[in-house]
Amino acid sequence: MKATFIRHGQSTGNAGMPCHDLATIELTEKGWDQARRLAADWTETPSLIVTSPFLRTQQTAAPTIERFPDVPVEVWPIEEFTYLQPSRWNGTLAVDRAPHLVRYWGEADPAYCDGEGAESFGALLRRAEAALMRLAALPSPGLVYVFSHGQFIQAVRAVVTESELDDRGKMLRFWREGVPPAIGNIERVEFGWADARWQHATHLTK
Repeated sequence: MKATFIRHGQSTGNAGMPCHDLATIELTEKGWDQARRLAADWTETPSLIVTSPFLRTQQTAAPTIERFPDVPVEVWPIEEFTYLQPSRWNGTLAVDRAPHLVRYWGEADPAYCDGEGAESFGALLRRAEAALMRLAALPSPGLVYVFSHGQFIQAVRAVVTESELDDRGKMLRFWREGVPPAIGNIERVEFGWADARWQHATHLTK
């Protein structure tokens, strides 16, 4: 089977607007346009469409769901990685959070949790592993479109391609100060399940 992970389109958070609730961040008009173009671009009908619980992924998936109305849709716990405690950072700008991001990633402690509403890097990897296990166990061997988030998809890719590393090793490779996001808005990352293991196929940007 194949799973195509798609990062959501440009959101208001990506555009630099303050975020007050991570789950309800919406797409910008550019993000909606990206989602519509993505839906028109598909060349295969999936057997399943999966979204995260967050609004921006569901909005990104909406034109694809409209194009394939007979395909079942499920919501899975594949939401974005929240590693800073939301109650302390909601409503702030990226520049305000930057020093704390540097500290968090510099310490590279996969067991550290910043507080209520946050999760550890190790917990993120366990969610990525669980999503891959759930996909592999699907009764249909077809194609699944998975609408998710940049760092979650990056974690899935790390689980598949860096299996020789422990959690700390994966964390040390995950983020670099000043480097753009590893996975861009509306980027697709493909994985194939064969010979009882996942393989990273390719990644395409539209």
